[in-house]
Amino acid sequence: MEKVFAHVSEKEITRAIANMFNETLVEYTDSDVIIIGAGPAGLMAGRELAKNGIKTLIIEQNNYVGGGYWVGGYMMNPVTVRAPAQKIWEELGVPFRKISDSLFATWGPHACSKLIAAACDSGVRFLQLTKFDDLVLKDNRVSGVVVNWMPVSALPRNITCVDPVALESKIVIDASGHDSVAVKRLMDRGYIEWKGMDPMWVEGGEDAVVEKTGEVFPGLIATGMSVTETHGLPRMGPTFGSMLMSGRKAAQVTLHKLKEIPPRPKIQIK
Repeated sequence: MEKVFAHVSEKEITRAIANMFNETLVEYTDSDVIIIGAGPAGLMAGRELAKNGIKTLIIEQNNYVGGGYWVGGYMMNPVTVRAPAQKIWEELGVPFRKISDSLFATWGPHACSKLIAAACDSGVRFLQLTKFDDLVLKDNRVSGVVVNWMPVSALPRNITCVDPVALESKIVIDASGHDSVAVKRLMDRGYIEWKGMDPMWVEGGEDAVVEKTGEVFPGLIATGMSVTETHGLPRMGPTFGSMLMSGRKAAQVTLHKLKEIPPRPKIQIK
């Protein structure tokens, strides 16, 4: 049989994967920003931060990234945005259709793929199948996240007991969507309030999401559907403009907050 590919051993493949994974895990245990959730808001925030030189890690509990941005409503894959969010699609090189002066549509896989590529090209790193477990809280300020393997978290406690690990950062962004996992952790302990989503109103919901995107507790910023759930805003259904613009605003708020935080002493890793 004629050889098509260069010779490589199985152990070389395993070492390459393990070394690159460990490179991310070791380097990003100390990040500038950790984003929980790789949906459209989290990806957009990550892209904006990384392109500004911010060391950004996104953790995602699924094995894929993109969240609900792959499909629109009712399991149909066209997605929509309302003006002026189509300008972000133009910026990312997403082809789209003009439905009216206010409404624009494209195929979810194309829009999602472009945003994922933009985040990766900007320098964002990812840890997938990584389950948010808790927050690191120091001096009444969020200073990182506690995480575990998603498969471990899904197992009953009486079958296995695997402790989580901590990743530190200057800012944490909750982009976990309806779950709003970081905000709820603080709510459970009485630090902040969480209201839950109101019924649908597209225009009111989208405008309010962008307006309310911001810091909900020192060191913790909410974006995307986490904002909707935290502040009790109307849901907006399968239109994604507010997710993209909320992610961009979260990055802007984060950049401003980072300027206020004194640098931590660097730790030499041997």
